[in-house]
Amino acid sequence: MAITDHHDVFIGSTDDGWTFAVLNRPIRNAARHLTAAGFTARQHQGRTLYLLPPGTAEDAHERAGVAFYGLLSHTMDLVDLAWTTRYPRTTDAEPEATMRFRNGTVTATAVTDRARGVLIQHGFTSTKATREYTLPAEFGESDAVGAVVCAESHLYTLGASVRVDLGIPTLQDIPPAPARRPATPAAPSPDQAHRRSR
Repeated sequence: MAITDHHDVFIGSTDDGWTFAVLNRPIRNAARHLTAAGFTARQHQGRTLYLLPPGTAEDAHERAGVAFYGLLSHTMDLVDLAWTTRYPRTTDAEPEATMRFRNGTVTATAVTDRARGVLIQHGFTSTKATREYTLPAEFGESDAVGAVVCAESHLYTLGASVRVDLGIPTLQDIPPAPARRPATPAAPSPDQAHRRSR
């Protein structure tokens, strides 16, 4: 699985500024909510992506909020880690906290004491480098996504500037849909097999 696959709805950003939404299970009226909010649908490696183009700043914030609100009536399993939907965004200053997904690890940089405290509270540990933190290696991917969601939300409620880097440079790098297991009939239990042989 990829980090985009652990929730019913995952909203994220590519490094080049696209906002995308991934649906990981069928959700009634989801396509309608997303397209009504201004997302466009595109097929990508076995899944439908819902997209907002780069350069929409305040607009992306509002559109994602409208879509998110509409989807909440169908599922509570939604995650928004898109840096493009955070408004107002300060592009000139370094965020107080930056969290990065790379090759199965999650690292973070904390510029302020409050960011450092929040990261530690949500499972990050200090590395040898100044201001650098990481999630323990024993965290599974789902736990790592959960820790980042909690830390990002906590920082955002404190008014701290946060950026989550998903390690997805462009739209083409969004992970493909997970492989579906072929439906195979369940093997009969020993009792059933024994009864049939009589």
